[in-house]
Amino acid sequence: MDRVLTLLLVLVPAATFFAPAQGWNYGTATFYGGSDASGTMGGACGYGNLYQAGYGTNTAALSSVLFNDGAACGQCYLIMCNRNASPWCKGGSAVTVTATNLCPPNWAKPSDRGGWCNPPRPHFDMAQPAWERIGVYKAGIIPVLYQQVTCWRQGGIRITIGGSTFFQLVRFSNVAGSGSIRSVSVKGTRTGWIALNRNWGANWQCSSPLFGQALSFAITSTGGQTLYINNVVPSWWKIGMVFASNYNFYY
Repeated sequence: MDRVLTLLLVLVPAATFFAPAQGWNYGTATFYGGSDASGTMGGACGYGNLYQAGYGTNTAALSSVLFNDGAACGQCYLIMCNRNASPWCKGGSAVTVTATNLCPPNWAKPSDRGGWCNPPRPHFDMAQPAWERIGVYKAGIIPVLYQQVTCWRQGGIRITIGGSTFFQLVRFSNVAGSGSIRSVSVKGTRTGWIALNRNWGANWQCSSPLFGQALSFAITSTGGQTLYINNVVPSWWKIGMVFASNYNFYY
């Protein structure tokens, strides 16, 4: 894999003087959150502590054209600075980031930081440690080449139960493969399969009462793979608990 990536880094800049090589797209990137990325915790995907969610500091807030109303939460992007368009690139470097937040449009002029997130611009507001792997700090903003790639995670999908007495919000993190989820169903020990609806970000809502039941999930990735994770949540679960499965996607 390292040899393949090295080859890409050598060939792509030469091939992209006039247009990106196949599979690559033009975009721009800034950074936020401080040198320790503490300001990136939380965000519009709802992952909370990004270390506990399995994502760490290699993360980014996406402009709305990429964020897709939260459907892109958890997706992975390989990003390199376009050194043919900027002197502020760190040559021969690339970084893979996970989408964990929205960079909201504010209709500012492009010279203002927020204006770079206005539609239809593809833009990544990256955690500073990730951004500094490809760009020189004082540049502030750099042109990039990017493509969506497969996510690789350690361990299985993590399931967080939120919500209230009246409805449950189920959040899935540390998702591999396509990184994002297309659909979810839940089955309690006293129910059949119930389809969940995306509430916001990576949170899926169930309005049926599930307390006191062990829970199983059928999860389909945006890549089309479906996992059946049986009895992953025990009957004694409470709001706020996190459960780790032994299952994950590979596409």
